[in-house]
Amino acid sequence: MKKKYFVHPNALVESDDIGAKTRIWAFAHVLKDVKIGEDCNLCDYVFVESGVTIGNRVTIKNGISLWEGLVVEDDVFLGPNAVFTNDMFPRSKRHSGQFLSTLLKKGASVGANATILCGITLGRYCLIGAGSVVTRSVPDFALVTGNPAKFRYWVGKTGDKLIFDSNNSASDSDGNKYTYTPDDKIGIVKEI
Repeated sequence: MKKKYFVHPNALVESDDIGAKTRIWAFAHVLKDVKIGEDCNLCDYVFVESGVTIGNRVTIKNGISLWEGLVVEDDVFLGPNAVFTNDMFPRSKRHSGQFLSTLLKKGASVGANATILCGITLGRYCLIGAGSVVTRSVPDFALVTGNPAKFRYWVGKTGDKLIFDSNNSASDSDGNKYTYTPDDKIGIVKEI
């Protein structure tokens, strides 16, 4: 039976749970018990450990390792050499017995060389600036940068900066509409 996905001859893929139109390029290594959705692109030198789940239309650029406990939802972008962790107190030859889970929600984008600590959630369509170190969860539609990463402003699904009017409403360049609700922290943005 012909596979409905592409694996470069120099890639090592031990999982069969891979969706149609997914492409896995040279020197990538996907271990068993990995689930990869449809129309994904795993570039050169990507490593995916057992227990990782990847949704549909996910782009994983070069030099990224995805560790057990990571869940990547649909339409996520991971920039080159982004770093993920799954153990808050790593020691050689010693393991606490449980890895922390990390969730990347639909449409999240992680810039090149950003570091994402384990046990957090990156919200829907959030944007993580290149080189940032993310130590806590990021809300939907938030753009964060720096070390440690801090909130800068709100972005839409297109990545455009959202400018809210006096009614706490905004639109992005594709016409998607958003509402802002203030709270005692940075507030909440929702698509309407």
